[in-house]
Amino acid sequence: MEARSSAQREETMNISRMLLGAAGIAMTAGLAHADAHSGDTSEMRIALSNNYAGNSWRQAMLQTWKESTAQAVADGVVAAADAYTTSENQATEQAAQIQNMILQGYDAIVLNAASPTALNGAVKEACDAGVIVVSFDGIVTEPCAYRIAVDFAQMGREQVEYLATRLADGGNLLEIRGLAGVFVDDEISKGIHEGVDNNDQFEIVGSVHGDWAQDVAQKAVAGILPSLPEVVGVVTQGGDGYGTAQAFEAAGRDTPLIVLGNRQDELQWWAEQRDANGYETLSLSIAPGVASLAFWVAQQVLAGEEVPQDLTVPFLKITQADLDEALASTPEGSVANVSYFLEDAQQVIADAE
Repeated sequence: MEARSSAQREETMNISRMLLGAAGIAMTAGLAHADAHSGDTSEMRIALSNNYAGNSWRQAMLQTWKESTAQAVADGVVAAADAYTTSENQATEQAAQIQNMILQGYDAIVLNAASPTALNGAVKEACDAGVIVVSFDGIVTEPCAYRIAVDFAQMGREQVEYLATRLADGGNLLEIRGLAGVFVDDEISKGIHEGVDNNDQFEIVGSVHGDWAQDVAQKAVAGILPSLPEVVGVVTQGGDGYGTAQAFEAAGRDTPLIVLGNRQDELQWWAEQRDANGYETLSLSIAPGVASLAFWVAQQVLAGEEVPQDLTVPFLKITQADLDEALASTPEGSVANVSYFLEDAQQVIADAE
């Protein structure tokens, strides 16, 4: 049955490619454009293209999408809001996924991209076929797409600036990076290094990839610790703080000041350390609920609203004063989060105009 389904899908794709042609694409785009300005999106379908689901942030993101869009479908705002995740974090696989979504007739694609550039060809195909594309978190650079992002480089810089307020004498830092080759990882790391350049009392003495996952981070840190001198601070990307702390403890080394990334296990560890010895730090990350914002932005574009191509949302920051409230509202195994609604999207759009 699975083989037959794959063959049927391939046959459908080949036939559709032959039939569409330039004239067909132009007609489709014109019809979609007309529909988009009708204001009514109740018959329209939106798809989520996600490239990775291997950590708590991505799981929370998918859950937020499911909850937010299920309500929107139930309320008759859109006809469908389906979510798809590729089996591997590969841009080629996600590009094929996007092309399938075009052929399936989706009116908009909300995209968490594996690469800012490698998907531009598929995104342009979607736009040329009259499909709205809204990228978030992992954004794309294709001009026809909409982009929703936090300033990830600023998130990296802010970590070092925070450490400078706590560790006036500076010292050695360990950098825990995210998933190699992904835009978000590159941007946060760039910001961290810019922060160190501006605060030269610090030096990065080691860097490992934790893949935004506690178990991966713990193993990677355990592997590099024997070669490192004393470490006073750890800069991270989220999903790696608790694993880092566990690696330091297992190695019998003093716990440095670890900047955290809003995961529940990190917040729980922080609260325990605070209660035991007054441990203080900062936690920050993009909220997984940005997926719900991207959905509503796509809906607004389909409804014919004027929306800037680039939108920015702040990252979610947790301080010592916020810790108990954030921990109480974050489910075990998940990540601190906020969901966005239509009114939030309208406000973000208005603020950007």
